[in-house]
Amino acid sequence: MYSYFEGNLIEKTPTYAVIECGGIGYMINISLITFTKIKDATKCRLYTHLTVREDAHILYGFYDENERTLFRHLISVSGIGPNTARMMLSSLSADEIIQAILLGNVSLIQTIKGIGAKSAQRIILDLKDKLGKITFDSENFSTSHNTKREEALSALVMLGFNKTVAEKTLDKIIRSEDANATVEQLIKSALKIL
Repeated sequence: MYSYFEGNLIEKTPTYAVIECGGIGYMINISLITFTKIKDATKCRLYTHLTVREDAHILYGFYDENERTLFRHLISVSGIGPNTARMMLSSLSADEIIQAILLGNVSLIQTIKGIGAKSAQRIILDLKDKLGKITFDSENFSTSHNTKREEALSALVMLGFNKTVAEKTLDKIIRSEDANATVEQLIKSALKIL
């Protein structure tokens, strides 16, 4: 319903911010990532997600659209509500969550308060394919490891290999070999397997 709110930042805490827009103050629940990015701002724009419950309409705000997209993917998983998704985005950086999901790192996801083994496995199972198909803005979600993987994947797809097969091959290589491998080394290793 609401795409974003932009205005004066009246109040900010690690869990929520109040933005004044047109004389109305909107209380928006935020993650620690967003709090860190808006900490010194007096004006800001927060991209929002509205959750409608029987007893309340709750706004969740994010510094950028990529964080909101990840939040929406997380709440699409059965058993993961908005507060749990916000806890995840506060406990780990968005790129760490994406990496953990794509690489099937159950133990890292379990380090988040309120996430057990079954929930972590369900998150990975439900989101691995969805997140693999989405390209996040590299400025906000990048690690050298992920960027190298994406570049290698792009090259393999351009060479005519099936994207899903190439992704699985690259993930296998990254898990079993040196995580600091260059793009060229990843491609060469993948070509040996493919």
